[in-house]
Amino acid sequence: MLLRGSRTAGPWGRLTLLLVACAARASEITFELPDNAKQCFYEEIVQGTKCTLEFQVITGGHYDVDCRLEGPDGAVLYKEMKKQYDSFTFTAFRNGTYKFCFSNEFSTFTHKTVYFDFQVGEDPPLFPSENRATALTQMESACVSIHEAVKSAIDYQTHFRLREAQGRSRAEDLNTRVAYWSIGEAIILLVVSIGQVFLLKSFFSDKRTTTTRVGS
Repeated sequence: MLLRGSRTAGPWGRLTLLLVACAARASEITFELPDNAKQCFYEEIVQGTKCTLEFQVITGGHYDVDCRLEGPDGAVLYKEMKKQYDSFTFTAFRNGTYKFCFSNEFSTFTHKTVYFDFQVGEDPPLFPSENRATALTQMESACVSIHEAVKSAIDYQTHFRLREAQGRSRAEDLNTRVAYWSIGEAIILLVVSIGQVFLLKSFFSDKRTTTTRVGS
């Protein structure tokens, strides 16, 4: 599998990549997309191959990102602006290098964490050369069913992990805002209390000065 990344992010263009390659040429990558940055990936695909691109913004800002998929001739196959998550399936219309990019150029100060799963082709059969009407065939059918169930379980686990990471990020952000708001309220309350003390003290001070002048 040929998967390359290029970026136009300047000094903030560091990537943290987690790559998992499977038999069907599927890649799951989680990377950081800085503000005012664009990250592109390239894949060599054979004509007639069915592909699926699925992505989701895990953390950062309003959890949105621009996504664009282009064919070898530069034709735009998919384009979405400020999407939190989406899935797109297509069939390669010609041999060549397909490019898909994620852009955070519309954000001026918010970093994003983006996950995507790019699948090229389908999983090969477990038993491509087996075609026997014996008890072993039933075992093979059971193995195929178990294999499909495990794949579904892996997909569900991946989505649950993404939702958990997103929920944790939102909870931490909310906790930070509540902490800062509490600190601000405490400071305001302290300033108001001190101001009231000095204000009351000034009233008594003025009364004492007036009484002294009258007695003299």
